[in-house]
Amino acid sequence: MIQAFVGGLAHVLSWPAFPLMLLGMSIGFLVGILPGLGGSTALALLIPFVYTMDPVTAFAFLLGMHSVVNTTGDVTSILFGVPGEPSAAAVIADGHALTKLGQAGRALGAALLSSSIGAVCGALILLLAIPVLVPASLAIGSPEFLMLALLGISFIAALSTGGSLMRGLIVGGVGLLVSAVGSDPYTATHRYVFDQPYLWRGVPLVPLVVGLFGIPELLEMAVKRNAGPAAAFGPVGGIWDGVRDTLRYWHLSLRTCILGVVIGIIPGMGGQVASWLSYAHAVQTSRDRSRFGKGAIEGVIAPAGATHSKEGGELIPTIAFGVPASASMAILLGAFLVLGLKPGPDMLTTHIDVTFSMIWTIIVANLIAVGVCLFLLQPLAKLAQLRNSLLIPFILFLVYLGAYTASNSLADLITMLCFGVFGSLMMLFNWPRPPLVLGVVLGDIFERNLFISTTRYGLDWLARPGVIAFMILIALGLVYGARRPNPRVQAA
Repeated sequence: MIQAFVGGLAHVLSWPAFPLMLLGMSIGFLVGILPGLGGSTALALLIPFVYTMDPVTAFAFLLGMHSVVNTTGDVTSILFGVPGEPSAAAVIADGHALTKLGQAGRALGAALLSSSIGAVCGALILLLAIPVLVPASLAIGSPEFLMLALLGISFIAALSTGGSLMRGLIVGGVGLLVSAVGSDPYTATHRYVFDQPYLWRGVPLVPLVVGLFGIPELLEMAVKRNAGPAAAFGPVGGIWDGVRDTLRYWHLSLRTCILGVVIGIIPGMGGQVASWLSYAHAVQTSRDRSRFGKGAIEGVIAPAGATHSKEGGELIPTIAFGVPASASMAILLGAFLVLGLKPGPDMLTTHIDVTFSMIWTIIVANLIAVGVCLFLLQPLAKLAQLRNSLLIPFILFLVYLGAYTASNSLADLITMLCFGVFGSLMMLFNWPRPPLVLGVVLGDIFERNLFISTTRYGLDWLARPGVIAFMILIALGLVYGARRPNPRVQAA
């Protein structure tokens, strides 16, 4: 175990993993600092480029990008009151208030240091969880994996923004239907292929994800003429005051980091829930709650740390059980399939070196990102004022390139456009898109384990203790999703 842990760091720092991680981080900087783009969208656009990479290099590239998106997303939230990432919205309440008070540097320094602490904390908890996850993953059989797949879809459906619980469940069911397109792996019969050989292997994941997330975002950017506010701002100073504030409130940072990891482990909670609940925790534990919303530095430290620590928490169910805890992890799970890896016990035994390299990538990428941001805040902030008219052609090129390189087929572009139109309509009518991706990704796991469970156990698998426990969790998740309060309202 120790040898694999040290070897994971050596792999990340070797050629070509380290240079590609830096390249991914550079993309993450731009994605996080430009409002309108998102980490999930960028992750989907980058997956086509990892086909020829080995697993360590591929995840260094992808996680390098994904790890720093929230870090630079805090910049626009604090300076302009416009979140670069949805999960950075909680930072606006006090971060932008500090900017109005002339303390932008203090807010940025606190956000950057707390985010690095959160990222390292989440990665270390993931590391410590591995010895526990190994026997747990080996003890789970096909019926439990079947229920885990349903758990992931139901939680994402219940907690997705944009509509009712029923809408989330319907979209998750549509994803399962899309995953059924192609040849039946057990009977070799064709399902929903409409005499098109292109669909014999099913709907390709990359064009689907690129179209579902990329096209709607481009259309929304085209409607909005500017990527951010045009107001100018002066030099950013006082950074080290924010760093000292974070060290002074280390106990708050530690508590919210742990809270972020716990929220990240639960499928479907996501960064927005982590950030707002941690903000609420900071308000509830403060001796003077009247300061919040007016420039309380604790209102920056808490959500920034939780948002980054939840990344390590989200990787725990994704790696150990193949159940993605968020839309980003669902897309990352697609990268597992592209690279020929199977989440579950193999990632904790046979491919433990890849798992450790993922942990080290999160730690190294965040430490480098914070160091760069601390010294380059002024030019980074100016990027937030680029016009969308300059960004759309470049992003559109990446969208088409990413979809076409999936299998070098024009049919991939048609698939991408179809799901782009579908995703745009879903966004227009406020239907959630993440459950669709999860349904597609988890559909194969669901079908395979359903076949194995019914073949081996008949209907007796429904009475297994683990299955009953998961049924209860699914029911509780659906009830919570139907009745959950808005974290933002609670924080206010």
